[in-house]
Amino acid sequence: MADDKVVTQEPAGEDAAQVKARLAELENLVAQKDTELAAASARLSEMEQAVAKSDRMLAQAVTSYRTAVVKANLGIPEELVTGGTVEEVDASVVTATALVNKVKQGLAAEMATTRVPAGAPERTPVNLEALSPREKIQYAIGGKR
Repeated sequence: MADDKVVTQEPAGEDAAQVKARLAELENLVAQKDTELAAASARLSEMEQAVAKSDRMLAQAVTSYRTAVVKANLGIPEELVTGGTVEEVDASVVTATALVNKVKQGLAAEMATTRVPAGAPERTPVNLEALSPREKIQYAIGGKR
């Protein structure tokens, strides 16, 4: 069967009228479904736009929250406070606080082990007992050694 042709025959009499009526009914249903599909597509498009707007607003809210958290925690470097959600920002603050506290403890421990005297050493008078008689005379007349 090289030639696959669909052969349609027109039904005669009442059957033809019923078939035409059924065809018209089906065409109406298809048109109705097309209209419903177009309305559903439009509604879907509206919802996608609403979701996109909501996502933008959420991102702005998270950014504002992050800014407020940074201002409230001045001891934490701004770069350590990150995240795309409120929960992630809160978690990064906890991590950053722990890191800052660890660094502070390390610095305090280092400062405790290495004492550096503040300022210049005390001025003490020259010990004249260690000088020879000639050096004592030079010192008394203001001569340099």
